[in-house]
Amino acid sequence: MITNWKETSIVGTNCGLPVLDTVDVLVVGGGAAGVAAATVAAEAGASVVLVEKYGFCGGAAVAGMSGTICGMYAASETPGSPLQVVQGFSERFSVELSKRGGLTAPQMYGKTWTAAHDPLVWREAAESMLLDAGVRILFHTNVVGVIMDGASHEGVVVESTAGRSSIRARRTIDASGDGAVVARAGHRYTYGDSGRIQNPTMFFRIAGVDVDRFLDFYGHDTICPPEVSADIVAAREEGLDLPRQKIWIFQTPRPGELMVNATRLVGFDGRMLNVVDPVDFTEAEIGGRRQVRSYAEYLKLRIPGCENSYVVDTGTEVGIRQTRTIAAAERLTNTDVLEHRKRPDGIARVPWPIELHDGDKPKLHWILDDFYEVPFAALIPEVGDNIIVAGRCLGAEHEALASARVTAQCFEYGHAAAVAVHQSLQRDVPLREIRGEAVRERMAANGSDL
Repeated sequence: MITNWKETSIVGTNCGLPVLDTVDVLVVGGGAAGVAAATVAAEAGASVVLVEKYGFCGGAAVAGMSGTICGMYAASETPGSPLQVVQGFSERFSVELSKRGGLTAPQMYGKTWTAAHDPLVWREAAESMLLDAGVRILFHTNVVGVIMDGASHEGVVVESTAGRSSIRARRTIDASGDGAVVARAGHRYTYGDSGRIQNPTMFFRIAGVDVDRFLDFYGHDTICPPEVSADIVAAREEGLDLPRQKIWIFQTPRPGELMVNATRLVGFDGRMLNVVDPVDFTEAEIGGRRQVRSYAEYLKLRIPGCENSYVVDTGTEVGIRQTRTIAAAERLTNTDVLEHRKRPDGIARVPWPIELHDGDKPKLHWILDDFYEVPFAALIPEVGDNIIVAGRCLGAEHEALASARVTAQCFEYGHAAAVAVHQSLQRDVPLREIRGEAVRERMAANGSDL
C-alpha cells in the first residue's frame, strides 16, 4: 500500500542552497554497490563523495543483516565443493573481510554455497577501502531532491541535522537500492509484478549455541531439512507465530553464534508491504521484532544445541529484497535468466537461483552448472543524462530480479557503474554512449571473471 507521500522532488539549477561539495562523481548509498562504485571511481582518479543515510556502510548486507555474500559460487545437483565463478570487487571485498576475521568459509545453501560475514567487520572493511581510495564519506545524510538542467542530472539536495545543502556532481551513481535519485527526478520505475513485490524479512542472530550439537541435528545445509519445516508447522498449530516454515540458519564468524533468516512480514491487516512507504516500513519493523521472538523461542525449545541460546540483535532495519525497479535502456528478462544467456556487453555473471520470497516458503529455481550475464544497459535509466544506477534497483523483470539482486552481483554492478562513469568523464560523452563491451573489458582487466 502506497499512501499519499510525495516521491518526486525536483529542484532547478538555481536552488539557492549552499554548495556542500562539487565533485566528479556522487555516489548515493553505501551498500555493496555504493562501496564498490565509490572505491573504483576514486581509484581511477575521480573526486568522489559518498552519501549514506546511516552512520555506517553496508546497506541491506549490514543494516538489513542479510549477512551473507551470495552469488559467488556455481550451483550443482550434487555440490561437492565450492566452485567460484564471480571475481572482481566481490572477491576483493571478501579478501578484506577474511583478513579481518570477518568471513566464514563457504557454507552449503541447497545446491550452491555462500559465506557469512560479521556486520561490524563489514563496516570497518568498507570504511578502510573508501578512505584509502580518497573517497569523502558523508554519513547521516539523506538525499531529498535532485538538481536538474533539463534532462541532465547536475547534483542533489541533501539534508542532515545540520540543515539542507546541495552537492554538485558531473556524474551521479544511484546506489540507494530504492532508485531514490531516479524517483526524485521523475523518471519511470515499477514495483515488482504489477505492484506485487517480495516480502521483507527481519534477520536476527542468536548466541549461546552449542554449534556442534546443532549441526549434528540440523545438518550442514543452511536451508532447513524437511523435518524442521514439519515441526515448525506443528509448533504453529500450537500457537507460536511462525508464518514461514522453510527457514535458513547460518554459522557466523563468531563462536557459538548463528544467523537466522526465518521471518515473513506482511501488514497488520495481512497486506503485502512496500517499505518505501513509511507506514508499511513501520509495520514491518514492529512485526519483524515480534516474529523474531517467536522464532527464537521455537529454536530454544525445539532445536538441539539452542537450549541456552538468546537473541543478540536484529537488523537495524528489515531486510529489503525489492522496492523500485527502474525503467532501463535495456531490461534483464526472466527468459535471460532461464536460458542462461551470455552477452558481449555482460558486466556481471549470476549463478544465483531465482529466489522468490512470496508466500509461506521461498520459491527456488536453480541455475545448475552455469550462469547468465547482466547487460550493461540495465544500469542506464531510459531517460536522463549523467546518471547510472547500481544495485537491486537495476532494470529487470520480477523473477529475474529475484536472482540478480544479491550481494556479489551488487558489488559488480557498482564496479561496472564506476568504470562507465570514468570512461564517460574521460571522453566527455553521455553515459548512454558508453558501450557495455568497453566496460566489460575494463572490468576484466580489474579482475572480474568475465
